[in-house]
Order: sequence, then C-alpha cells, then structure tokens
Amino acid sequence: MKHRLLILFTLVFAASSALTSRADICSNATLKGAYAFTIHGQILAGPAVVILDGIALTTFDGNGNLTQVDAVADNGIVGQVWRPATGTYSLNSDCTGSMTLMFENSPQPPLNLAIVVSPLKNTIHTVVLNPGVAVTSDAERVHHSRTSH
Repeated sequence: MKHRLLILFTLVFAASSALTSRADICSNATLKGAYAFTIHGQILAGPAVVILDGIALTTFDGNGNLTQVDAVADNGIVGQVWRPATGTYSLNSDCTGSMTLMFENSPQPPLNLAIVVSPLKNTIHTVVLNPGVAVTSDAERVHHSRTSH
C-alpha cells in the first residue's frame, strides 16, 4: 500500500510540476495580438493633481514591439481621441516585464511601465514607473494574432 501511495504521489507531483512550469514560462512571443486596457490614476508632479481615466488598444507583435491608440481624460477632458503611440516591451520567463511607450507628435516624455501577464496569458496588469505618476491599468486580450513564425 505504501508503495502505491508513493507512486501515486510521485505521478501527481510530476504532473502538477509540468503544468506549473508550462504556465509560468513567458517570453516576448507570449504577447501577440491586441489587448484592451482600462487606465486609472493621477499625475502628482506639478502645481495640481491631475486625475486620469482612459482606455487603450495595444497590439503586441510577439517580437518586443507594440503599437497603441488611446483616449485618456485629464481631469475629465479628453485631449485627443485615439492618440497614436509606438513602443517596445520585454517579458521575463516569470511573466513580469516592462513596456515603454512613445507618443507621436507629443512633447510627453516616454512612459515606462512595469507589467505582469496572467498565467492564462489573457490579462495584463501595469503600473507607470515615471516619477510623479501614479497610474495603473488592466487589459484583456481582444484578438490573438494567428500568424506563426
């Protein structure tokens, strides 16, 4: 009986370890396709606090590059609907990583973010790293690119 329990325990442990390791492995190729972001936060630098709320559609190419359009309200006023941006991202094997966004035709400096991709790879969580900016966002996959390398 002890021998059977030991074999069963070993099989269950090996199966769960294999599933866990497959679920945790990420790379730039993990993010491929479009994700819809909801953005909330505040800009604390400057003479007054600015409240931010918005949405963005970000498309990842699976190779570390991205394109984005967003509509973000500063204190309730949307300056530009579907403001374009380009950028890069890097994803570690533990599904943590970083993103940098550069907004076209804008004096705004690049936006640097820390990111976490969920185990199912369908959700992304971010926080802006720039000083004086307290902004987070959450995204869900809206389209997965079917092209393969």
